[in-house]
Amino acid sequence: MSRYKTAVVWAALLAAIIVPMALSALSPQLAWRGPAYIVAGFAGVLGLALLLLQPLLAGRFLPGLSPLRTRYFHRIVGSLLVFAVVVHVGGLWVTTAPDVIDALLFRSPTPFSVWGVVAMWAVFAAALLAATRKRIRLRWSTWRLSHAGLALVTVVGTVVHAMLIEGTMELISKTVLCGLVLIATGVLLFSLWKKGTRKIV
Repeated sequence: MSRYKTAVVWAALLAAIIVPMALSALSPQLAWRGPAYIVAGFAGVLGLALLLLQPLLAGRFLPGLSPLRTRYFHRIVGSLLVFAVVVHVGGLWVTTAPDVIDALLFRSPTPFSVWGVVAMWAVFAAALLAATRKRIRLRWSTWRLSHAGLALVTVVGTVVHAMLIEGTMELISKTVLCGLVLIATGVLLFSLWKKGTRKIV
């Protein structure tokens, strides 16, 4: 890929991540919120943005990165994603602990809470699976299928969670970002499926 096309791809990716975060920072709803809620909200937006990077890195779709660097950044982004989820939930706990408890116990009346909690546990499970890959000694194909399945649950849960919330994120940029996350994940899973069928055949 030429340097011009590489620059265009990276510029588009940065725009898809930065624009929703910038518009969230300009939301009038922030004027009525405390620091813990604001930090929790931005951690959620960051987590959604990181979900766009993960399938692109896993599928080696980003130009200009060697396979070694791609794997390295995939692990780093995965760690940041877990951290963002912890900060998101922790900030909400500080703000409204009873609501967080209801969500974790799946008794919250708000549908978006259920999707968020499911996505949270899927993120933690995927991270744990990645961290213990060598110790549990699963076959590579089994491990990859399990990790990809958890990633899919994370993505679907997070996207539905984000779209159901009427919060600080601007609707159009949020919808575009969620759509890109779904497309990137779908392309990755399709490419993995094609590789798997080739090996079977």
